Amino acid sequence: MSNVLEVRQLAKSFGGIKAVSNVGFDLARGKLLAMIGPNGAGKSTCFNLINGQLRPDCGTVTIMGKKTNGKRPRDVWKIGVGRTFQIAATFGSMTVLENIQIALFSYQKRTKSLLKSVPRMDSSEAMELLRLVGIEDQHDRACGVLAYGDVKRVELAIALANDPKLLLMDEPTAGMGPAEREGLMKLTSDIVRTRNIGVLFTEHDMDVVFGRADRIIVLNRGELIAEGTPDEIRNNRQVQEVYLGEEPV
Repeated sequence: MSNVLEVRQLAKSFGGIKAVSNVGFDLARGKLLAMIGPNGAGKSTCFNLINGQLRPDCGTVTIMGKKTNGKRPRDVWKIGVGRTFQIAATFGSMTVLENIQIALFSYQKRTKSLLKSVPRMDSSEAMELLRLVGIEDQHDRACGVLAYGDVKRVELAIALANDPKLLLMDEPTAGMGPAEREGLMKLTSDIVRTRNIGVLFTEHDMDVVFGRADRIIVLNRGELIAEGTPDEIRNNRQVQEVYLGEEPV
């Protein structure tokens, strides 16, 4: 099974603070890998190092067989990396369909006279993405009037517009109710299996983590302290002590 992401000896400091220290792990195609840890564990820094928003002090990030150290987020995106954010961001005054069309335009490098061209653009590819995430019936509604759970689905469709092989999801269920969380993560799991995408996600909701992740890595104070299946992490005494509490989960 090929790896879509390989991280080796990744490190980043801010002044005298080691935010990430000697972190390494792999992510295979078709798998969901959860990155968890207490506040300040280094999850966001590690995520941003992989995405290109930060440059590592040392170590390597390899995506689809290509080392991406020092590459800008847009260059990483072009390799085949999609990303969603903790707070979903869409163009609220534009329709759901237009939001997806903008993403497709960007990926296909057809940005000249973009705003004039969107209404005339063939909508079939955008509608297919909306069907994939289950909101094709809302294609003509403005994103600004959607329920938040549906906005997160629009964001997921946008992240899939460049046909990624690696999907980075930062707190994908933040701000959502229990039913919405379950629906979004089931949808994500189905897409991962169908499209053979590797997903790295951060998440505070342990029901989501243990219910959907194939494997879990745990950070604490910038260091990787545990890696394994949900059952292995659930029963790891060090993880219980530093993150999940003294009692077994």
